[in-house]
Amino acid sequence: MAGFFLFLLIFPLILILSFLKQINEYERGLLFTMGRFTGILGPGWKIVVPIFQSFQKVDIRTKAVDLSDQEAMTKDNISIKVSAVIYYKIADAAKAVLEVENFYWAISNLAQTTMRNVMGEADLDYLLSARDKIAERIESIIKPQAEEWGIEVISVELKDIILPENMVRTMAKQAEAEREKRASIINSEGEVISAKNLAEAAKTLSQNPGALHLRTLNTLNDLSSDQSNTVVFAIPIEALRALEGVADYTKSKSHT
Repeated sequence: MAGFFLFLLIFPLILILSFLKQINEYERGLLFTMGRFTGILGPGWKIVVPIFQSFQKVDIRTKAVDLSDQEAMTKDNISIKVSAVIYYKIADAAKAVLEVENFYWAISNLAQTTMRNVMGEADLDYLLSARDKIAERIESIIKPQAEEWGIEVISVELKDIILPENMVRTMAKQAEAEREKRASIINSEGEVISAKNLAEAAKTLSQNPGALHLRTLNTLNDLSSDQSNTVVFAIPIEALRALEGVADYTKSKSHT
């Protein structure tokens, strides 16, 4: 008899506990009553009547879809592999469950298809130089469709673009040729500037008769510091006479 009364006390408690369902803070619950959607349950303990009611949890945290090594063909017919990642979260739990069977699979396939289509609209040079714009283009196409499924696309990021080996070698040769072209242009510009400066210097020296002789003496002074070389230097007669005049003047000053 005592056991029967104990059973009457414990059974209602077990029954009540079986009605309780826990929903975490980062989750939302979809309540179905006799198969019909009747509301969204927030976090905490909720009462769900077995048999008549059921519920399904939906994680609303930000998720990432990793799209690794997706093959695509560019506008200029170059086969590439693209790696990207899409960040999204559930904005409407009811739509994410009622409008699409598996929202993770759906958003992943939508992203793959969209990425291949966008890659096919651009040539290789644009893909390599404008990754941010390509990512924005993919995001703008995915967002409207994802919103119909109750999904908010936060961002799309291109991680890597893998090129064929022969294309990598070709681009390396192109880059090397471009660097050589720039070096030749810079060198020729330097030659032009040097020629202009020499012409200006020659003009200045020609306008001052004594300047050329001073320049000659300065050059001889620079060469005299190296004793290992013998330098034969042609000096105009006018310069010799000028030097002799300077020497005579120096001697006369020393005698006085």
